[in-house]
Amino acid sequence: MCERPWETRAFRHLLPLSIMSSSEVSTHRIADVQEMTALGEKIAHQCRAGDLILLNGPLGAGKTVLVQGIGAALGFSDVTSPTFVISRSHNGALALIHVDVYRLLESGNAASYLDDLDLDSARESAVTVIEWGGAESARLSDERLEIDIDRTEDERVVIVRAIGARWAGFAL
Repeated sequence: MCERPWETRAFRHLLPLSIMSSSEVSTHRIADVQEMTALGEKIAHQCRAGDLILLNGPLGAGKTVLVQGIGAALGFSDVTSPTFVISRSHNGALALIHVDVYRLLESGNAASYLDDLDLDSARESAVTVIEWGGAESARLSDERLEIDIDRTEDERVVIVRAIGARWAGFAL
């Protein structure tokens, strides 16, 4: 299996659209799980209902750990990977919808399956985070955070792109 499936020909059409619409970009070097969790918490403190966050990176890069940080800041201690159930909702003062579309991408029909999840209506009252959220997920909102995580032996490199007027001035 390819280390970066989103870079293979089969997944190339699902890459984020941020190249054409970036507004703010920041890069973060993350040494461990605690730093990744803390970055998620910082992101969550700037979130509000209706926000969309797309995460990309290789298996084991720390996508779910970042979401656990977001969830912790929103008051949820039970955030786990939704790889096999596709989507998990956490209800609270500000709800969290955590989606993992990895298995949908392999089906070749990710757009249809995303439509079946009915995220458009559910997103209005929640922060929605989509792991493996490429172009098919980006169509859900013109205003979003796109976060790419890459890993080396020693660290994770996290690139955060703030897309649209909602995220103008976003800084971590």
